[in-house]
Amino acid sequence: MAASRQAGVPYPRLALTEGPDDLAAFQQWLSEAIPMVGALGITRMDRQGDTLTWQLALAPSLNDKGTGFGGALTAQATLLGWCWVTLWLRAQGRAQDVVVADASQRFHAPVTSDYHMMCSPQDSQGPIKLADRLHERGRGRITLDQKLYCGNTLCLEATGSYVVLPEA
Repeated sequence: MAASRQAGVPYPRLALTEGPDDLAAFQQWLSEAIPMVGALGITRMDRQGDTLTWQLALAPSLNDKGTGFGGALTAQATLLGWCWVTLWLRAQGRAQDVVVADASQRFHAPVTSDYHMMCSPQDSQGPIKLADRLHERGRGRITLDQKLYCGNTLCLEATGSYVVLPEA
């Protein structure tokens, strides 16, 4: 349970499954492993091909102006990328730690309603290159792009570089 989490104590990994992950079970584990996830307003996760999409409610991320708070939106984009890599690793049968190495974002328009975020590799060959690097060195890096839309309006573009650490 999230309330019993302590600093410096890793949360147990979600057991690997055969076949595709149950995204609802992954989201439940995520909210326990990272307590702030429950406050991010994620209402649904979907995956199609190399794209992971979240549906999000705006209410938990409102700022004083009644629009999306940039810090919350940035945190969501960073976490979405982390989830992309974690789920990709799980699909490869790998249980390795992922960290964000760097991230940037550009805001284009205010977020004024519930929204969705999409995450996919910046380079279509990124997953293949990551798989090769993991096979050769046991660690690797991939760059992912995240986009946030309110309806059809692009409000935020973000990019993150995620590192897969060697197995412990």
